[in-house]
Amino acid sequence: MTTASAPTAAATPAIAAALDSYASGATKLRAGCAGLTDAQLNTRIGPGEWSVMENAVHLLDSDLASTHRMRRIVAEENPLLVSYDENAFIAKLPSSQANLAEVLDAFDANRRFTARWLRTLPVEAFARTGIHTQRGKVTLLQIVEIYANHVDHHLKFVAEKRRNLGA
Repeated sequence: MTTASAPTAAATPAIAAALDSYASGATKLRAGCAGLTDAQLNTRIGPGEWSVMENAVHLLDSDLASTHRMRRIVAEENPLLVSYDENAFIAKLPSSQANLAEVLDAFDANRRFTARWLRTLPVEAFARTGIHTQRGKVTLLQIVEIYANHVDHHLKFVAEKRRNLGA
């Protein structure tokens, strides 16, 4: 999709900043989960609250969905981007059985893969749109920004859980 004359995402400061923020998410998630025992990772602090492991697995689930959405926005004309029930994923897919190292490695690999191909796109690609079933019309840049901020959003909860666990 990139041509010799088309500036890529890295040539635009706003897009480059969004991609840098997006790419840094894996390092932030690793730091947020570092040094916790299995018991601490899987402890729910209160009713309806997710554990640190559930937050990490949710971020991986969400990232895999977001990568698919981003790729569809680039490849298709105004695709329908279907949401999913994150609470059903937590309730029915046992995060406590996950291996944290595998979750973090998969999240990191997906972020590196996605950030790398996003950086090859021409600037115009970031204005392409899709229709999200909950958010409505979104651009590729908006999706990148949403998922760049998604890690920070959940790490606030992880930091609070760490404090409550004395970790």
